[in-house]
Order: sequence, then structure tokens, then C-alpha cells
Amino acid sequence: MAGGVMQKSGGGTGRRRRRGGAQPIAEINITPFVDVMLVLLIIFMVAAPLLTVGVPVELPKTAAQALPAEQEEPLTVTITAEGTVQIMTTETAREELVSKLRAVATEREGDRVFLRADGSVPYSAVMEIMGALNAGGFSNIGLVTDIGGPTLDGSGN
Repeated sequence: MAGGVMQKSGGGTGRRRRRGGAQPIAEINITPFVDVMLVLLIIFMVAAPLLTVGVPVELPKTAAQALPAEQEEPLTVTITAEGTVQIMTTETAREELVSKLRAVATEREGDRVFLRADGSVPYSAVMEIMGALNAGGFSNIGLVTDIGGPTLDGSGN
């Protein structure tokens, strides 16, 4: 096995080598990019639960399946345990409920209204608000509950 290193004879100046060493490297430095993406991921993970609009109520549990997600944030009417009525997060008098809902609904695409009520609110109070919504022209009303309640078919949960 004859192997060896070839060298220039005559002591050349090596111009090619010197010119090639000063060129910039055109590669992306991935480490800062990954660091920024991880920081953004953490920020969004912390901020996402804060973006949900809602009034804290203890919803009753049912065996019903969840409705498909909508593109527009749903218009929500909430009855708290104290009996106050709120449109989204704004407290509203019962007498002004339908007129304020009509004003808000003119700016929206969908006509669906979600009705949330604390589990301790009497059925008659919930039906009073639902009847007022229906009489006011809102016929597409969805009742909001938590999943995991009894199925009433003898199978337990």
C-alpha cells in the first residue's frame, strides 16, 4: 500500500487557501431560534387559560355530547348562583336583557345564544330567562352543562 501526501514543489504562495478562509458562513444559527420558540410556547401556554371568557358558575353535569366548535365566539347569557344575569361578562338587569342581546346580535353572524346557569339556580328562573329569550326572537338557544353526569339508563355514568 503506497499512500502518501502530495505537496507542491517550489514553495507556492498558497493564495487559494487564504482567499477561501475569509468567506462568511451562510448557515442559520438554530439555537437562538429554538430559544425564542420555547419562550413563546411558554407564554402562550400560560396566557391561553386567561383568554376564555366566562363567569364562574357550577354547571350541572349531563351525559350529553359537546357541540361542535364554532368559528365565532358564542353569545353567552349566564345566571349566577346569586340570581344575577350577565351577557358575556357584563351584568345586566333582567328587564334590559332582550334589548341588549338584540343590540349585540346585530353585529354578529350567528343567531345562537348559549344559556349557562349555576346548578343551584331554580328551574323556574332558568325557564323565565329562556322564555324571555324565545319571546325576544332568539329561538336558537343552547343550554350549557358539564359532561360526565348520569345517563339514567342503568349503566351508571
